[in-house]
Amino acid sequence: MTDSVSGRPPAVVLLSGGLDSATVLAIARERGFEPCALSFRYGQRHVHELTAADVVARSQGVARHVVAEIDLRQFGGSALTADVPKGRTAGEMAHGIPITYVPARNTVFLSFALAWAETLGSSDIFIGVNALDYSGYPDCRPEYIAAFEAMANLATQAGVEGTQRLKIHAPLIDLSKEQIIREGLRLGVDYGQTSSCYDPGVDGRPCGGCDSCLLRAKGFAEAGVRDPLLARFGIV
Repeated sequence: MTDSVSGRPPAVVLLSGGLDSATVLAIARERGFEPCALSFRYGQRHVHELTAADVVARSQGVARHVVAEIDLRQFGGSALTADVPKGRTAGEMAHGIPITYVPARNTVFLSFALAWAETLGSSDIFIGVNALDYSGYPDCRPEYIAAFEAMANLATQAGVEGTQRLKIHAPLIDLSKEQIIREGLRLGVDYGQTSSCYDPGVDGRPCGGCDSCLLRAKGFAEAGVRDPLLARFGIV
């Protein structure tokens, strides 16, 4: 099925408002899809990311942006809905499953994306998971994405009837943060609009000490580019 206005096939793009998802959104558009952005208000401390997601979606010309409301705080088990650790070393971030892991989050998000894709008649979902830099999240691994895709094609009417073969695109999964940034800059992504911080100020100012801030800083440093978000807040 193609979008009646653009003539391009629709694709559901999971858009958090962070660096990775903003890049994936641009990739989906470059690949000829009409992105339908899906974000979540799930009880996260860093809810400012939804403001960033709205800005990113608008700047990239997304016609349909849905924010789904769920509350994973009811289950607990994650620093993203509680207290966020700060100042961890690269070695500490590289071992074990991070405390910022949200139980089953990507499974929940992809399930919502699957439901919307079926109603849109779309065969494509884009997600910005990444298995490098910090590979501790079990739901960011290639084998997880492959398994969910296989399950999804068994779980929908369209899949069973053979009218739709769902594909989950994870174009960043084997890229370093530096490579992701370079790809986004090539595509014209304005990273000054994004929010990666797990514990930002009310105005979106990044804390500079959480895992996500540290990994983002590392990526920009390795790319040899100043992070425009820091420039926006006058952070040296």
